[in-house]
Amino acid sequence: MHEYLIVNATLVNWSPCQIEADRAVMVRGDRIAEIGSAADLRARHPDVREVHDAKGKLLLPGNICAHTHFYGAFARGMAIPGAPAKDFPEILRKLWWPLDKSLTLDDVRLSAQVCLVDAIKHGTTTLIDHHASPNAIDGSLSAIADVVSDAGLRAVLCYEVTDRDGEEKAQAGIAENVRFLRVTDAYPTVRATFGLHASLTLSDETLRACVAANSAFGGGFHIHVAEHEADEYDSLQRSGLRTMQRLYKENILGARTIVAHGVHIDDAEMALLYNTNTWLTHQPRSNMNNAVGAAQIDKMLGLGIKVCLGNDGFSNDMWSEWKAAYLLHKVTSRDPRAANGEHIARIAGDHNARLAEMFFPGTQIGKIAAGAVADLILVDYHPFTPLTEGNLPWHVLFGFESSMLSATIVAGRVLMWDRQLTTLDEAAIAADARSKVPAVWERYQQFATSVQ
Repeated sequence: MHEYLIVNATLVNWSPCQIEADRAVMVRGDRIAEIGSAADLRARHPDVREVHDAKGKLLLPGNICAHTHFYGAFARGMAIPGAPAKDFPEILRKLWWPLDKSLTLDDVRLSAQVCLVDAIKHGTTTLIDHHASPNAIDGSLSAIADVVSDAGLRAVLCYEVTDRDGEEKAQAGIAENVRFLRVTDAYPTVRATFGLHASLTLSDETLRACVAANSAFGGGFHIHVAEHEADEYDSLQRSGLRTMQRLYKENILGARTIVAHGVHIDDAEMALLYNTNTWLTHQPRSNMNNAVGAAQIDKMLGLGIKVCLGNDGFSNDMWSEWKAAYLLHKVTSRDPRAANGEHIARIAGDHNARLAEMFFPGTQIGKIAAGAVADLILVDYHPFTPLTEGNLPWHVLFGFESSMLSATIVAGRVLMWDRQLTTLDEAAIAADARSKVPAVWERYQQFATSVQ
């Protein structure tokens, strides 16, 4: 079993907050075996030849992204034809739905690789992805899982079922979720859940078909909820119920379900989230970009709702997501007390880790401790003001930068050291993307123009 030492590190944990200088960590296989002083661990393990010097950098648990979209990588820099979209429903119709239709299975693989390079460079070690490629459904989740495994990252995958492309493709989406749920155990660092797009593109019949198909796998879904008011309006028109109430009636909510956004849910819907133990993910940069508003995360935390942090396909620099969340809620509420730094750290550090653990039972994720999985990052941060357990979240918010990330380790495997990637060829992936993206954009233009 492969083992090595990391020495001369300043160990940082989030829950509870902990900072310890001059620590050494023994990694054996995919786990942290021991923590102590370098002298003690070297003395007790004289046969260990592989030693990595952290040079006094901060050693933290890897960042976790609770909601992302690998398939959106090729949207970067792409212009929507015609007049700018006036609201989020138009953004869906003019940008995202034509883009997902434009992807081949090769594009699906490559867009995931692009995102995985970005994740490794930004120290994001676990990603919960929500996939769509309606003209390349069959086998799409395995295509993503293969490249995730090659990269060495940890991920949870699903395919978004929707009625917007017709019954045949809705059934194909259900089948792809079921197929992958059956084979996911073949991938040590990849797990599966069952994807649904959103209430506004799903009929009662399709929701019930998804619940029936997923019953053998313990239930649990990953779905967008009330990102825009349109989701609520549609649900009220369909059923006379608000979105969360409709999903509750159809047995979608529960302790293994993730709802993304929740920007426009009301108090009764928040109560349903809490009572069903459902997870909610917050994506502040995306919400700002789409001009949909800001979820009431402080209120939800106060109610005991399990709020997590995702990026919705933005860059995998999760510290930028921390900062966006911290600032967004202050300006929208005009209250500098909103989105307290400790709350952001609890969401991104503790809650995200608990969500990830649910998909990898028997593991401890998001903590540097003996027996925990070795998902670790090194940060070259040497502040000129004191760094303490009491002010750590604010150092992240006002001091950490993505350029400070120097090493990424997942399940004991070193994916980057001294800013050099070890499992992925970034230049080759970028060259491949540059060669294929023009054809994706051409197909996108054809699909997008047809909905003007």
